[in-house]
Amino acid sequence: MIDHVLGRPSLRFRKIQVLAVLLFWIGVLVRGNSHGPIPVFRRVSRFFTKKLTAFQVVTLTMLYLYVARNFAKLLDLESPEPLANLYTRGFFRTTWVLTALDAGFWTAMKIRKKWLRDICSLVFSGYYLIAAEQADEKVRRVRATITVDHLRVSWDKVNTPYLKTLSSILHPRPNKYGPRLLRIPRPKESIYKTPIDVWVYFEGPREQLKHCHKLVLDFPGGGFVAMNPRTHDDRLLTWSHNSPGIPIVSVDYRKAPEFPYPAGLNDCYDVYHSIITTRGRCIGMSGHTIPKIAIAGDSAGGNMAAAVTLMILNSTSTSATGHLMESGFKGLPAPEGLILMYPCLDLNMSSWISDEQYALMRQRPANRNIIRQKTAQYERTTSHASRQSTKYPPPPHPPKDEDKEAPTTLTTTRLAMSSRLSYFSDRILTPEMMRSMVMLYIGPSHRPSFTTDFLLSPIVAPDTLLARFPRTYFLTGERDPLVDDTVIFAGRIRAAKEAVRRQRGEMGLEVEVEEERVEVSLLQGISHGFMVMGDVFPQAREEAVKTARWIGEVLKDRPGEEVETGSSDEDEEEEEGEAPLEMGGLDKETGNSVGRGPRRKKVPRRKVKRMGSSVSLGSHEDIVDRRMKGLVVGLTQVETD
Repeated sequence: MIDHVLGRPSLRFRKIQVLAVLLFWIGVLVRGNSHGPIPVFRRVSRFFTKKLTAFQVVTLTMLYLYVARNFAKLLDLESPEPLANLYTRGFFRTTWVLTALDAGFWTAMKIRKKWLRDICSLVFSGYYLIAAEQADEKVRRVRATITVDHLRVSWDKVNTPYLKTLSSILHPRPNKYGPRLLRIPRPKESIYKTPIDVWVYFEGPREQLKHCHKLVLDFPGGGFVAMNPRTHDDRLLTWSHNSPGIPIVSVDYRKAPEFPYPAGLNDCYDVYHSIITTRGRCIGMSGHTIPKIAIAGDSAGGNMAAAVTLMILNSTSTSATGHLMESGFKGLPAPEGLILMYPCLDLNMSSWISDEQYALMRQRPANRNIIRQKTAQYERTTSHASRQSTKYPPPPHPPKDEDKEAPTTLTTTRLAMSSRLSYFSDRILTPEMMRSMVMLYIGPSHRPSFTTDFLLSPIVAPDTLLARFPRTYFLTGERDPLVDDTVIFAGRIRAAKEAVRRQRGEMGLEVEVEEERVEVSLLQGISHGFMVMGDVFPQAREEAVKTARWIGEVLKDRPGEEVETGSSDEDEEEEEGEAPLEMGGLDKETGNSVGRGPRRKKVPRRKVKRMGSSVSLGSHEDIVDRRMKGLVVGLTQVETD
């Protein structure tokens, strides 16, 4: 095409070229000689007219075009599929189906009538299942200029009634009770007044909730901008079926860009606060005991789960906030366990791994497979000459002694690239999508510090908080662009806990021998978001069952454990109390920063001081603010004031 030669490819110019070619040849067919303009062509045409019918001519022409299109395949000249060796066969098949669905739904998203749009989405998806190359091209083009509408159409497609019906037919669930919608009131101290919607997954009638004293609080993922608990039905229904007596409460927190950070995070914390202060009455429990809670979250929900845990632990930390708390104040009780599934823990999105993070990755034997993969990647992408000139040439085969340390200079170079850049061609989570989600979540008016704001990026949380983390279970794929977040954060928690045990031992204090407090499960050949793919990826349901067993283990009643009982509503005395670190918000009318302010809660037999905090926002007049607003407009397609 001429526009490619000029370096200015344009769809409009390409359309004009195609129309010009069509008009030219139509004119030749209409006005010119029926056997062609050149005498040689006329003789050949007259000869074949006597030998071939019109049908044979058309068929041979189509076969010629097909062979020409697949000429490289026939002669084994085509480059291999880049993701065939990256994923397992089952996960590759799953990504193929999801790519076709995304292409189909994005093609039909501009149809106004919903019923017609849903039907056309399935029809187009069926076509793209066969035309895989066209599906890849369609998805690649959309992701290059992706908007929040594209993200929501892609990730909320499982809520389409036709897909839900098809899923229930192909994979009927054994659950007798479906999810139930509840509205949990805010704590009295919250600056927000609107109740929060939650979905309760529980295998039993609602009256049976009064006999429960443990639950799972789930924060569903969705890139901070999309997906509600119903898009995670497969995982949550599997948990409720395999965890009898344990209700699963999934929070439908507010999404960006309509409600940027920290609105959704405050919603998640308010639900935890309400459950604790009402002793579970807000979801139907008896209210006689404080329930044992395990917090769970996947992807962006994993970020929320880790941040809420840090908010709870922060209430007793003086080093992180700089505020002096009254001696003996315990704040809200910490959760019993934490389940983080392929979490997004570092919104800085850096492309390089620091030396400290590299050291954490090398500490655990389970990470050696990742280290070998990154080393192999480096060796494949480095030229033969550069490898020969390296001071420490790589061995032809991996060393048999896996504990042997490689030379620091070369290994640091091999591991300098983060997983976000290593797996940039991922079919599920691309760099363009991550960039869009972070910008939409933060919003154009915030000025967060990615190196200090641990409620935005939990991976930078101080060691004083990480040392007090509850028992934590990480689940992610080895080929996930966010796998480094899991490995590094798990290493930081282990290092912080080990430092405390070592310090207590040096001081002559008794050191308790704890069970493994941090467990990491890395699935080979799998990328991001697999827990919502149970309908097309059977291994996702297997992992959901394993996670349900872990939940039952961490929440089980242990011998000799005392259950804290609460007094009746009439005997409870409301006193001033302090909740963990609160996040600021934006006043919708003035646009100014507002803090969560002082908190009040029921704390028996103790008074504590009030403490409030807020997030200061940058000026609306600086050039960076105007640039961020311009970028967000391109993502949301809505102008900001």
